[in-house]
Amino acid sequence: MAINKYDVVAVLDLIRPSLAADGGDVELISIDDEGVVTVRLTGACQGCPLSELTLANGIERILKERVEGVTKVVPTEDSMVGGASGGMGGTSPFGGDDDDDDDDDW
Repeated sequence: MAINKYDVVAVLDLIRPSLAADGGDVELISIDDEGVVTVRLTGACQGCPLSELTLANGIERILKERVEGVTKVVPTEDSMVGGASGGMGGTSPFGGDDDDDDDDDW
């Protein structure tokens, strides 16, 4: 089943304010036939030491919950630690939800 690009973009638009609050952003690069979504983390997220946490606990989890057919979310090489910007800092808008109420706090 082909994933609707517009569904992915709509969910990324929901996530974007959380990333922007920490100076970052996300850009959709591609969606393959296996349900793998490739994104580029930009701004403060690019090269951030916590970008893997942001990707797995935030972007991937939410896309899998809301867009049927998404199996995995992977970053471009220049998005992660050691990428083009080198990244500084270290916060993730998806770093943890300590209130144990199993809701999305974004």
